[in-house]
Amino acid sequence: MNKTYITLLLLFFFGIDSFAQQISKEEMLFLTQEWKGERFEDGRPKVSDDLLRRMKIVTHDEAWAVMKNAGYKYQYAEGWEMINPDSIMVGRALTATFMPGRPDIHGAIDARGKAEGKKGQNVWPVDLLVKGDVYVADQFGIHDGGPTIGDNVGNAIFANSGNGIVYNGAIRDIAGLKEIGGFTSYYRSYHPSHHNQPRDLNTMLIGINKPTKIGQATVMAGDVVLGRDGAVSFIPAHLVEQVVVTSEVVRLRDMFGHERIREGKYTAGDIDTRWSDEIEKDFSQWLESHIDELPIAREQIQEILKNRTW
Repeated sequence: MNKTYITLLLLFFFGIDSFAQQISKEEMLFLTQEWKGERFEDGRPKVSDDLLRRMKIVTHDEAWAVMKNAGYKYQYAEGWEMINPDSIMVGRALTATFMPGRPDIHGAIDARGKAEGKKGQNVWPVDLLVKGDVYVADQFGIHDGGPTIGDNVGNAIFANSGNGIVYNGAIRDIAGLKEIGGFTSYYRSYHPSHHNQPRDLNTMLIGINKPTKIGQATVMAGDVVLGRDGAVSFIPAHLVEQVVVTSEVVRLRDMFGHERIREGKYTAGDIDTRWSDEIEKDFSQWLESHIDELPIAREQIQEILKNRTW
């Protein structure tokens, strides 16, 4: 079997794209068809910067509840090692999928990449990152001989995206990575080895921006990544606005409820159960009278009031 035939088989297997490791625009549009908003040139959903900003106050509990109610049960991953554990990371997912190295497939992929002027499979996805992205990589949990991210690649990731990583595998050069300000990172382990050491082929890149698996979560390029409190949620682009608005409403209702309980106007039982019409009307009036004092933008509160029946 000659090399040309092998290459044709690989193209058929991985999908015929301009660069076969990267998902085609047509496939991206097909898999993310519930997203109706703006997109990047390659078709990846582009959730607005405003929603990303507002996402930073959302908790995993709030995001999980909305996604679970919409039928998305596998969007949460925990059990991470972290860099900058007290920070909150929010951004649009750019995904990469690695598999255990196999010389024939790795060689074919590598040769095609080199023909296009590319070097080192571990940086091919990194070169595609833009501001506001989060690099989400499935390195299949490999430890010894697994790291594709050290301080050089970490600096490139941060320079391109202004963000950190969610990395299902081991990182290296951890001291150098900790020196990158703002490089919030979720990773499985640390090891000083390298993914492709001399005479050792440990990993190979088989997908960019294709659906990938992180822990028990399924991640699609364009999902919004919420990293906080030791865990990560991956929110489908078409659910982001619902998650954000729900969080804002919950936060406002909690503020109102706590204030009224302290005043003695209502009991905890009144607030913890389904609100009466009287409480709902009181809440709307409270929103209007405190609109410039609350931690939610006036425009968002006005939108909430517009959609209420009271």
